[in-house]
Amino acid sequence: MAQPSGRGRIVVTGILFWYPLAGVTYQFLHYLLGLRRLGYDPYYVEDSGRYVYDPGLNDLTPQADANVARVAPILEANGFAGKWAFRGAYPGGRCFGLSELELDQLYRDADALLNVTGAQELREEHLRCKRRIYVESDPFSAQVKAAEGDRNALAALAAHDTHFSFGENLGRPGCDVPTAGFTWLPTRQPVALGLWRHSFPPGERYTTITTWKNKGKDVTYRGETYYWTKDREFEKVLDLPLRAQVPLELAVSTTEEVRQRLLAHHWHVRESLPLSSDLDSYRGYIQRSRGEFTVARDQYTRPNTGWFSDRTACYLAAGRPVITEDTGFGQHLPTGRGLFAFRTIDDVLAAIDAIEADYPGHCRAAGEIAAEYFAAEKVIGQLMARAGL
Repeated sequence: MAQPSGRGRIVVTGILFWYPLAGVTYQFLHYLLGLRRLGYDPYYVEDSGRYVYDPGLNDLTPQADANVARVAPILEANGFAGKWAFRGAYPGGRCFGLSELELDQLYRDADALLNVTGAQELREEHLRCKRRIYVESDPFSAQVKAAEGDRNALAALAAHDTHFSFGENLGRPGCDVPTAGFTWLPTRQPVALGLWRHSFPPGERYTTITTWKNKGKDVTYRGETYYWTKDREFEKVLDLPLRAQVPLELAVSTTEEVRQRLLAHHWHVRESLPLSSDLDSYRGYIQRSRGEFTVARDQYTRPNTGWFSDRTACYLAAGRPVITEDTGFGQHLPTGRGLFAFRTIDDVLAAIDAIEADYPGHCRAAGEIAAEYFAAEKVIGQLMARAGL
């Protein structure tokens, strides 16, 4: 394998093939494009013992062919031909993209491995990478498990030499997430702004693309349950469309019973899977929205994590104003123009009134926030500098 040019060879790993839907695809594409623009030589590798998720089955499967066939052309269309690999590290799992020999050599040659989302379990071959950087997108669960002495969680974190989190308040006063003895450096989702620039007129509806019900990820900490599922948060604002002066839409996959309940409260509802299955449809839906209204999970809000959504960052990059549930992110991002944090329905109504009173101005402000705080070169440049890379 040829020696890397520029600032070094970086392996990005995560859940791109595991969960081959548009939101996740953009999340990792932003990292790869940002690293390349900064002069690094990035590769995307997924090399896990977990089965992949099949959106058609809504279940896990050891057959990764369809996921690879969906994602690999996107990587190659963006200039990463010959720079990706998927290996199913489970019985019967196959290696796609780079050969196994090339993949093993890549681990030896790489200057660092960025474990984005922290989902890649580190095995002996990964430990050959000179640096291993943990980039956590979902704070709280890993920290709680580690703080309570979970050996697997502690070992997973200790296998990395530097730790970043989208929970920008971790370790700060007012944040209830334990640090578990690790130093957590703040970061956020990078966005390749050029992917989101457009000339579409705004739609009539504030939208979001979301899930309704999640199971199996609630966490009990100090006798309290912290919830992962979003339906609990939407229930708190279920009456919002009855009071708002603008229409609100959820792109969501859910049961017919829930759908009818949302419609009865005047939510517009559309199926999310067709949007999430295609990059252009997903991006176009965001670009053609009037703005985003969304909630955040209890695990982000109640502990005051400072977390911010990668999807919401894309709304901002598309120049669409955002109203999202308060996680404490206002300590790091400007709010009140283009971006609003809420805790109550009255907060949401006030934000809508403010946006609609000067809609073009708030669109400009949203784009300016994206450029100043989420531009891939800035976010990744800061991350790499703090990691000493």
